[in-house]
Amino acid sequence: MLISNTKAIVKELLALADININGSRPWDIQVHDERVYEAVLRKKILGFGESYTEGWWDCAELDNCITRLVRAELEYKLKDRPGLKLSILANRLLNFQTRDRSLEVAQKHYDLGNDLFQCMLDENMMYSCGYWKSANNLTQAQIDKLELVCKKLNLAPGMRLLDIGCGWGGLAKFAAENYGVRVVGVTISQQQAELARQRCKDLPIEIRLQDYRELNEQFDRIASIGMFEHVGYKNYRHYMQVVKRCLAPEGLFLLHTLGSNISVVKGQNEWLAKYIFPNGMLPSIKQLGASFEKLFVMEDWQNFGAYYHPTLMSWHERFNQHWEQLKTKYGEQFRRLWNFYLLSCAGGLQGRDCQVWQIVLSHNGIDGVYHSAR
Repeated sequence: MLISNTKAIVKELLALADININGSRPWDIQVHDERVYEAVLRKKILGFGESYTEGWWDCAELDNCITRLVRAELEYKLKDRPGLKLSILANRLLNFQTRDRSLEVAQKHYDLGNDLFQCMLDENMMYSCGYWKSANNLTQAQIDKLELVCKKLNLAPGMRLLDIGCGWGGLAKFAAENYGVRVVGVTISQQQAELARQRCKDLPIEIRLQDYRELNEQFDRIASIGMFEHVGYKNYRHYMQVVKRCLAPEGLFLLHTLGSNISVVKGQNEWLAKYIFPNGMLPSIKQLGASFEKLFVMEDWQNFGAYYHPTLMSWHERFNQHWEQLKTKYGEQFRRLWNFYLLSCAGGLQGRDCQVWQIVLSHNGIDGVYHSAR
């Protein structure tokens, strides 16, 4: 009786997104274990993702399914589960992105293994949204994104560039090779630092294992691509103050980040926070504006969040193409977990649940008009 009732409720909710249980369309879900219904009602998105990882259900086009769920706003149609308000209060009072806690995402995600990310990412090892305006493949989309960043920063030979959250050195290598700049890249991931140093060998690039809060030296240009999602709203202002003290008087700062449509004080997605990005949080326009008010002038703000769907789908394709060489180390449950991560994020971005922003800031406004690359 319990399963029957929970199934009926889940079926009714899914119908609001035009999704059927065991239907014939590619976005319909195929249930293999009826425990999924209670898991979804009791734990919401956490139960939805965990039950998929356990193999309790499948979907031929999971990204499309998630897009429909997002557009139907089912998240807001479900009542808050017990403890949610207490969780929000804790996030208001506590800082979950301290120096010690910030290492958790490096250890649990970025240090999973360079082999995984080398298989999944493009040749430049860029782990952020590509720029698909003119591109038709992942490699070109990431090259175009790197070119876009360098042009927006007005890089010139001899400049010193700081890359906060440098990953595997993709921007550092591209900028040094194509724009003749010297680069310092900082990351808190041991494995990222090791591979970035190998990839940037014999170039004027220094890769440091360093927290952004420790930076206190001057650079002509500063960029941060896909790292701000780990800063946390209680640290946004301090982050901008660090950039302020490190940016030369006539310098430019480019921030590339995922962005939320609403202001939150806790991570929006419990499943992602638990299994993929511990302590992650997306900033809103309001929160970002407040973080650099009276510190910087905003020269440019571009949104190309729709481009994250093809980026994530390309990562998903490459991950599964290379699964034979990864499966012994990572195992079948990890494959399902990682596929849910990539496809659910792709669906969320396609449903415009969140955005991708590139923001260019200067100290006091540049002389004349800032002409942004597009």
